[in-house]
Amino acid sequence: MCTAISWTKGDHYFGRNLDLEGSFGEGIAVVPRNLGWKFKKVAAPRVGKAMIGMAIVRDGFPLFYDAVNENGLSMSGLNFPKNAVYLKPQPKKYNLAPYEFIPYVLLTCKNLAEARALVREVNLIDEPFGKGLPLTPLHFMISDKTGSIVAEPTAEGLKIYEDPVGVLTNNPPFPMQLERLNDYLNLTPYEPVNRFSENVELKSYSRGMGALGLPGDSSSASRFVRAVFARANIVAGESEADAVGAFFHMLENVAMVRGCVRLKENVYEETVYSSCCNTDKGIYYYTTYGERAIHAVDLHRTDLEGTMPAFYPLKNTQSILFEN
Repeated sequence: MCTAISWTKGDHYFGRNLDLEGSFGEGIAVVPRNLGWKFKKVAAPRVGKAMIGMAIVRDGFPLFYDAVNENGLSMSGLNFPKNAVYLKPQPKKYNLAPYEFIPYVLLTCKNLAEARALVREVNLIDEPFGKGLPLTPLHFMISDKTGSIVAEPTAEGLKIYEDPVGVLTNNPPFPMQLERLNDYLNLTPYEPVNRFSENVELKSYSRGMGALGLPGDSSSASRFVRAVFARANIVAGESEADAVGAFFHMLENVAMVRGCVRLKENVYEETVYSSCCNTDKGIYYYTTYGERAIHAVDLHRTDLEGTMPAFYPLKNTQSILFEN
């Protein structure tokens, strides 16, 4: 289970929580323009766009969870169990394996308008990367500072939806997530007024009661509502540190606490990492479950004309700053 957010505060920021029962050895991958990508059914551009994101690397191929290219276009894949459908190759389509979707879009498109046009011609095929890496059911969020779209693979093909709230979680399908927001149209960050009855004297007895009814459980549908509410109402200062801090506060609002979602005996879902990328500057910030301090990798401090990806393993040991 995961949550992705796109948000603009001067610069554009894109990030997500990855919620799983464990790590697969992921880290920050910085991919140069001349990597020499090889896709199963389509040709890669001779020179693509550099990108940075969270990935595991297998046989020199970065398998991205989320990434941002040097033009500021960002993309993330989130779990979409029992809904994602991958098809057989189709003529006159860009036939891409699900793990190829993020790098192909970011290699070839410089903005959301180009990505929107490309995705209409994409067919996601039922071909895994290889042994030990089965297909994962995913849907995708694609963003830049002009907006966001969601792409969901179905039996009828890849469905594309505009995302006016800049948030994506897992199930149900995106149109149902948006529709459910109507259940919460009375929520407000302000103090509530008595609409119950003019004949009954009622008053609030605590701060925050304007949002009474905001769902607090860990389900993807509830996290969607909670993330949209936080994104719509958060206040941040003008500095980069203020914006990055605010973004992580939004993600903390929907993070998984180990032990609160039990999958089986001694197996728990947790927020393995949280990320926030300044897509204008190419700086990828992250925290992990074991390290709450914010670490960063800068796309532009690596050799973008090289042929090999740079890989930075995640820090997962808590650092503590003593004040005395």
